Amino acid sequence: MISQPYYRDDTVTLLLGDALKVLGDLPDASVDCIVTSPPYYGLRDYGAPGQYGLEPSPTEYVERMRDVFAEARRILAVDGTLWLNIGDSYSNASSSGTVGVTARVRATRSDVQQRASGGDRPPKSLLMIPERVALALQDDGWILRNKITWHKADAMPESVRDRLARKHEPIYLFTKSQRYHFDLDAIREQQAASTEARSDSVPGATRNPGDVWRHSLAHYPGAHFAVFPTDLPVRCIKAGCRPAGIVLDPFSGSGTTGAVARQLGRRYIGIDINPAYHDLAKQRFAQGVLDFDETA
Repeated sequence: MISQPYYRDDTVTLLLGDALKVLGDLPDASVDCIVTSPPYYGLRDYGAPGQYGLEPSPTEYVERMRDVFAEARRILAVDGTLWLNIGDSYSNASSSGTVGVTARVRATRSDVQQRASGGDRPPKSLLMIPERVALALQDDGWILRNKITWHKADAMPESVRDRLARKHEPIYLFTKSQRYHFDLDAIREQQAASTEARSDSVPGATRNPGDVWRHSLAHYPGAHFAVFPTDLPVRCIKAGCRPAGIVLDPFSGSGTTGAVARQLGRRYIGIDINPAYHDLAKQRFAQGVLDFDETA
């Protein structure tokens, strides 16, 4: 039984606190699907003590992620799935790996830009954070089934002039067992008419959507800097969570995963260290129906 939720209704439970500690209080095999996007390493200061992403080095960030998802694996059903979106960072010559004096002063504003420590990597190096986390989870026994490329159709412009702008991020599909719930039919795409004309396909045929997903960034008023577009958890939950199952997001933020889970007829548990984000999520849930096509 979950005690003292920050918010609860018939389908949603929001829990306040450090993800690792809160997960430790949840029972074994109690959720069916995990869809989440943790704070990226060295990117922003969200102004919450104990927040993730400001660890002194990439190694310490990866180990913290490893601890969180070891607990997540314990509470995931045997046939459950984990969908993990995580972005990368570049090392910065002026970073000490901790939040500096200037950043601490500016942290009175939310979402302060940070600088990532590269550890032993030279300045300007891409740190390969997603790959490091994925390998650490594999070492812990997770089965990595897919590396999905999220193509950001309207990625924010970068002022950099000596490399290419980033237009994609990975979404990893992990399972804890070789046999797991996966409903491919729920996320099949309509086959293009031009493809049908060139083949023997019957009209209205559908296809496997593949591992490149093209979705625009989300913009939710008042939310923190990084907001999941609803299209991502729609696909993850439809494919990876059994009907009427329980979806968990240990880094719930403004509640995008929860809003989608509720609309798709699943229950939701969201964890966040910042009460302001749970308040945003509550406002979002109160708005009712989301703007997405459930038949997509």
